[in-house]
Amino acid sequence: MAKSQQSWQKNEREKKKQKERQEKAERKAERKQSGGGKSLNDMMAYIDEFGNITDTPPDPSKRTEVKLEDIVIGVPKATEADGAGAPRTGVVTFFNSGKGFGFIKDQISGESVFVHINACADPIEENSKVQFEMEKSPRGWQAVNVSLLK
Repeated sequence: MAKSQQSWQKNEREKKKQKERQEKAERKAERKQSGGGKSLNDMMAYIDEFGNITDTPPDPSKRTEVKLEDIVIGVPKATEADGAGAPRTGVVTFFNSGKGFGFIKDQISGESVFVHINACADPIEENSKVQFEMEKSPRGWQAVNVSLLK
């Protein structure tokens, strides 16, 4: 005698799938009857002036305009006004006298500034305290008028 193609497990899986389809159809019909869920205004969330999420809209009288130029992302680099002009102090962190260049760590901003031997009034070495001015070069800021501090 030939065995049936339908096994007990196949029958159970088919019944389970049919039951899930029926439940899904019932939930769909229930949503249609109740009006389709929440309205858009019920689902809206707002952020107040302190950064908290609320369900009440913000007060229009407390609104402030922010200019796009005023938004700063990250740490601002030294600008023309910061660098040029006033003498600064720093410490020589690296200097290669054979190649004639090095770097000075600015005490105000903490940035490393390139220095060339031609910009030095006095001979400098590593760990020397120096006074210098900053000048914009094609590759970034460069120290000029470098002199040793006593």
